[in-house]
Amino acid sequence: MNMPMNVLIVDDDKNFIDTLEDGLKLKSVDAEIRVAKSAREALDLLAAAVPAIIILDIQLPDMHGVEFLRVIRESARLKKIPVIFISARYTEPADRSEAMLAGAGAFFSKPVDVEELWKEMQYLLERAGGQKA
Repeated sequence: MNMPMNVLIVDDDKNFIDTLEDGLKLKSVDAEIRVAKSAREALDLLAAAVPAIIILDIQLPDMHGVEFLRVIRESARLKKIPVIFISARYTEPADRSEAMLAGAGAFFSKPVDVEELWKEMQYLLERAGGQKA
């Protein structure tokens, strides 16, 4: 039995979210995608349910994405969720290093190749022992 993949996208760019949602649903019709447009909204969603994976923008309106990741890594309930950072602005090697040191599994620059993102999602989920996409 194949379980649907639960994905939380945290990004405030509606066009990017729509494109990413469409791309992920083409890869997996069973994908359950929830969207938060701020760190606060994401924390509220995480209080209700734990996703299999989080796709996180670094530049959120209310908190830096790396700080958000540090917050969830402090939670016993959330700390093992694989997180993939995505950013249009923060793309320098130092930005990537900071994200990875905070606990990100991967880092992509916008615009994102959905095929490459999908492969990375599958890899991180398998490595975490969670759902397979």
